[in-house]
Amino acid sequence: MTKDNPGVLRGLAAALPIMLGYFPIAFSFGVAATNIGLTGGQAVMLSVLIYAGAAQFLALALVASGAPALVAAATLVAMNIRHLLYGPALMKEAGQPPRRFAALWGWGLTDEVFGQALGALRAGQRFTEPWMAGLAAGAYGAWISGTALGAWAGGGALSAWPAVEAGLGFMLPALFLALLLSIMTRRQVPVIAVAGLATVGFTLAVSSTTGILAGMIAGALAGVLRR
Repeated sequence: MTKDNPGVLRGLAAALPIMLGYFPIAFSFGVAATNIGLTGGQAVMLSVLIYAGAAQFLALALVASGAPALVAAATLVAMNIRHLLYGPALMKEAGQPPRRFAALWGWGLTDEVFGQALGALRAGQRFTEPWMAGLAAGAYGAWISGTALGAWAGGGALSAWPAVEAGLGFMLPALFLALLLSIMTRRQVPVIAVAGLATVGFTLAVSSTTGILAGMIAGALAGVLRR
């Protein structure tokens, strides 16, 4: 493993900031899941199979409200469809490198992992699949272990500390905002502003899922038109 050929360990090191953010958020998810009546195993399986922070909390709300399974599934798919764009965007930034194991590390392309990888590539980091696998595996492991510990602690684990519970809920957007600021340039500000306004507007007018989709579409169109 050299500077020019980063491997798994360097990927894990790059994942450390994400892991520090993911673990407490996943812990609060595990607590919330058991609080609505799910077993510890069910809570962990949601993290293993869905692995999407905001969408998992939405899934809990849908389950608690008694939403039909098909409606819940369609809502979660719509909320996370943006992830289909991360792989192609990352490959374009990396110069279309070999991707024999893309199915393995591509599973770990969350918002934060994508942001960290994109920032590293723009800073001169060379893309290698072992490095990407380490980055994705570190974040995934922190999310699963945090969920497991939260589920084990039980539904009332945070009830005595409401301020801590509220703070944990803010950590995920705060982490993503920090990653966004690390890769943002002045040229991207108008595009981000358009996406942000569309997201907020449609969220207030319709729903959070519609707001996310509207922000994606508006941001993509603004980026194409600006380019």
